[in-house]
Amino acid sequence: MFPTLRSAAGSDTGRRRSMNQDSAVTSTRLLALADGMGGHAHGEVASTVAVTSFLDLAGRLEGVDLAEVDLLANLAEAIDDAAARITALADAEPEMRGTGTTVVAFLVDGTRIGVLHIGDSRAYLLRDGELVRMTRDHTLVQALVDEGRISAEEAADHPRRSWLIRTLQDGTTAEPDLFEHEGRIGDRYLICSDGVTAVLDDAEIRDVLANEQERAGAVAALIERANAGGGPDNITCIVADLVEEPAPAEQAPLIVGAAAEQSGRS
Repeated sequence: MFPTLRSAAGSDTGRRRSMNQDSAVTSTRLLALADGMGGHAHGEVASTVAVTSFLDLAGRLEGVDLAEVDLLANLAEAIDDAAARITALADAEPEMRGTGTTVVAFLVDGTRIGVLHIGDSRAYLLRDGELVRMTRDHTLVQALVDEGRISAEEAADHPRRSWLIRTLQDGTTAEPDLFEHEGRIGDRYLICSDGVTAVLDDAEIRDVLANEQERAGAVAALIERANAGGGPDNITCIVADLVEEPAPAEQAPLIVGAAAEQSGRS
């Protein structure tokens, strides 16, 4: 038996946006989600470029024994590639200047998972019924909480709670958080854009992940609840389960959101 990550993903424009600037891609070895920066030029392009860079990474590693691979170094290489692509686009097209995106990505080798995070999209782990937030938002408000200047309760309603202090953006060097995580069979993961977390608190997210057995059902329920709560932003989710399979088969890449619209695939 082999530990294998199986996933489902979905993306929705939400109730108040005219277009979807989120993108996500999943495969057996890769999960990646990017939320193009709202209010910035061509956020949908930035998110598409980001997930494409990670999809290209998965392609380069196809057939490679990941036990011999430095997961974090490869994730760092992929985000550097994405930064270079976004900068090249902005240099060629001035209207693209200021383009940026958040990114969360998993590179998976059995139970060994490399995690990359920049911005305020999030990754969660549901293990033995307990929900744990794996990432820490790169926002001004989270920095104030970390410094003890405001409480978590005050942060939830702070007028500047969406101000990002680290993103993947043209003309800058990406500074993501990178860490390895050791998974267990039965673990369930959620990667989501802030269109989910701006509406649903951790208790509501846990309720969906714990009670919706099907991955696709959990994705649909999270999107439905976020829209029912006003749908103030684009909503994108990846739900993945770490399972055992006798001979795991490769999962063809699934692309959703802006990247799917631009490539004509979903």
